[in-house]
Amino acid sequence: MTTHYEVHGTVAVITLSNPPVNGLGHATRLSLTDNLQQANADAAVKSIVITGAGKAFSGGADIKEFGTPKALSEPNLHSVIRTIENSAKPVVAAIHSVCMGGGLELALGCHYRIAAPGCSVALPEVKLGLLPGAGGTQRLPRAVGVEVALNMIVSGEPVKSELLAMIPGQKLFDKMASSPEALADEALAFAQSIADTRPIPLVRNLPCKHRNGDAYFGFARNMVKGMAKNFPAPLKCVDAVEAATQRKFEDGLLFERELFINLMWTTESRALRHIFMAERAASKIPDVPEDTPKREIKSVAVIGAGTMGGGISMNFLNAGIPVKMLEMKQEALDRGMATIRKNYEAQVKKGKLKQDKYEQRMSLLSTTLSYDDLKDTDMVIEAVFEEMGVKEKVFTELDRVMKPGAILASNTSTLDMNQIAAFTQRPQDVIGTHFFSPANIMKLLEVVRGEKTGKDVLATVMALGKKIKKTAVVSGVCDGFIGNRMIEQYGRQGGFLLDEGCTPAQVDKAIERFGFAMGPFRMGDLAGNDIGWAIRKRRYTEKPDMKYSKTADLLCEKGRFGQKTGAGWYDYVPGKRDAIPNAEVVQMIEAHRASLGITPRKISDEEIVQRLVYALVNEAAHILEEGIASKASDIDMVYLMGYGFPIYRGGPMLYADQVGLFNVVQSMHRFAQNPLDDANFWKPAPLLARLAAEGKTFN
Repeated sequence: MTTHYEVHGTVAVITLSNPPVNGLGHATRLSLTDNLQQANADAAVKSIVITGAGKAFSGGADIKEFGTPKALSEPNLHSVIRTIENSAKPVVAAIHSVCMGGGLELALGCHYRIAAPGCSVALPEVKLGLLPGAGGTQRLPRAVGVEVALNMIVSGEPVKSELLAMIPGQKLFDKMASSPEALADEALAFAQSIADTRPIPLVRNLPCKHRNGDAYFGFARNMVKGMAKNFPAPLKCVDAVEAATQRKFEDGLLFERELFINLMWTTESRALRHIFMAERAASKIPDVPEDTPKREIKSVAVIGAGTMGGGISMNFLNAGIPVKMLEMKQEALDRGMATIRKNYEAQVKKGKLKQDKYEQRMSLLSTTLSYDDLKDTDMVIEAVFEEMGVKEKVFTELDRVMKPGAILASNTSTLDMNQIAAFTQRPQDVIGTHFFSPANIMKLLEVVRGEKTGKDVLATVMALGKKIKKTAVVSGVCDGFIGNRMIEQYGRQGGFLLDEGCTPAQVDKAIERFGFAMGPFRMGDLAGNDIGWAIRKRRYTEKPDMKYSKTADLLCEKGRFGQKTGAGWYDYVPGKRDAIPNAEVVQMIEAHRASLGITPRKISDEEIVQRLVYALVNEAAHILEEGIASKASDIDMVYLMGYGFPIYRGGPMLYADQVGLFNVVQSMHRFAQNPLDDANFWKPAPLLARLAAEGKTFN
């Protein structure tokens, strides 16, 4: 059952019961309308209360039904609301905890509303690239006023019920319950008190005007344009709310519906809905049940007090978990502590962190120079130099000192986690936790599962990722895991483009116009070009047949390692991150090109983008086929959260799906004909080739 129906004296109570947030899927809508008909047919019932079971009134539409026949199946939400409005007996919405999206639209369709304090109220559809599609843009302005409603609809942010109740003249809440616990009893009493009131009030009949309509909506559009680049939904929200002030209610509803349907088919909305589902799916691991027992993590040790170690430590301090930071020298510890203090003090200065919270977090941080002091911690994360010999020394020590059952984690970004685990007598306790720099800001956490990593360890670290507010994605063991393995191929194509005629600025600008946060050469300067150089040196020995442009090596030989040296592909002024093109670097590229006998050609932005993005897609297809990632959406999350792939395109795999895998493969065949490129590079991964031939998609 997706609803429960009970009669208390003269009041019928319909309780939505569709965990976890009482989503208004087809079965729930059907059950709700049946209950309304039952209440109206019962002569003993004088009024009706609709509420929600558990921790929500209703979180709104069931997103899993978007794009499926069930989303449009009758009764749709419009029909349910019309059934409520047409009820011969007054219907009261008893709102608590969460009232969002279609849940709020349902409540607005009820004749009366009573709310518990502390309830989060929102129309968040804009965050999925949509606008409220069941009357929200037409009813909410009538209930709380045009400006409050437009702010809520365009931002999608929740507002507490008690704040909304304070708006002068508001008609959203007829009554506030004295407490969440008292809501049920007070809703019954309220329903009894209005049982005989006629005519029954309807939000749709309330007036909706703005005294400075044209000027206000012009101002609103200018504001939204500046804030909503690349996303069409916010401006359409303005159009819909304006229609509520200019059109008859039914005409406004039709206009809202037209806008909603058009937005539903945009690539931006599809991308945002994909991300919404993908973020939730990332925590689901095929062979690790949700009820897998988890280890208790009450304290964490971090080895290394540098940029990465300090950033990792801050994540746990922010979550209220004590951290013990280890270094080999006191000076290194002092520098690390000073950096953490500086970061927190900057937040306090900007008003993002209260002084008492800052002091509380710093009180959770302690330091040591001895491994023996880590023996009682529940988990340790090493963030030391990326070299296997160094990792071996660290894990040998950890194996010696850490208590049984402690989790031993490595922040390695490329190295073999199985080899690292083999340095211990407890490989089942070893796991990779690849944080991205700056670790206290970046949302992505690649959780690397070794061959012998225990399922309980994996489940524990995934849950811990959520606690420290990271998007955790599981990767198997391979060189570079998901993200860095793909970015290497992206970087190789960037190098070939330089050889063929591009400048670093041209490549960067093309991919940034596509929507990336930064291009491959600016990204190299930020990360440190010496890191890529070290990887290439390893490749020249391990994979001598793998082709690379030599321009990046020439750059590093000049000591141009990027922002940290003030010079990389670009020049940098101290204290600023602006990338300033350097004429000598361009001359170096041109001289190298001439030494290879290559005549430069004009390369279009379209070709630049396709070569860079399809390089990611093809390598991702190999990763998926090998089982390094369990699903395509996990790869999308890695690139959205860790590598600056444009949100409105939904990640490389969804983007390829929307371009059409057949078209991706055809472009790859064309690139393979380029004698200056690597023909083997453009051989489609077997999975990509098969899906393209069958007309299927990754997602």
